[in-house]
Amino acid sequence: MTTYNWDLIERLLHEAQNSAGHNFTPRPYAEQHAAEQAAAGEPIDNLDHLKTLACEYEKLLLLRGYIEPRPEEEGGTGENFILTPRGASLLSLIDSSIPGNDHPRQVLDEQEDALDEVTFDGVASKAQIA
Repeated sequence: MTTYNWDLIERLLHEAQNSAGHNFTPRPYAEQHAAEQAAAGEPIDNLDHLKTLACEYEKLLLLRGYIEPRPEEEGGTGENFILTPRGASLLSLIDSSIPGNDHPRQVLDEQEDALDEVTFDGVASKAQIA
């Protein structure tokens, strides 16, 4: 069973959304994420591992159709992204600013691989997940 760091994925999806005009840089986003966790008094993972994980997630999100290269007319640099409809759906499920996001994360965690395209699309299509 594959487990994911949903907080880190959420951070990466938000950064992809806001990357117009500048490069998407997962390693610094992981550092910022760890610093915010530490400031909030939360335990942080090994920073090097978190940076590596962020890079792996970038590749996974791109390959599985959650993000795609940002068009030049939307501030694309060739090194940044936009959310696809699947990515926007994932973000809406795991967004920590939305009350009750724990249940969708729990449902995703119960899947063999929640970010597998077929698995995610099936889970996301169920109204009761949110």
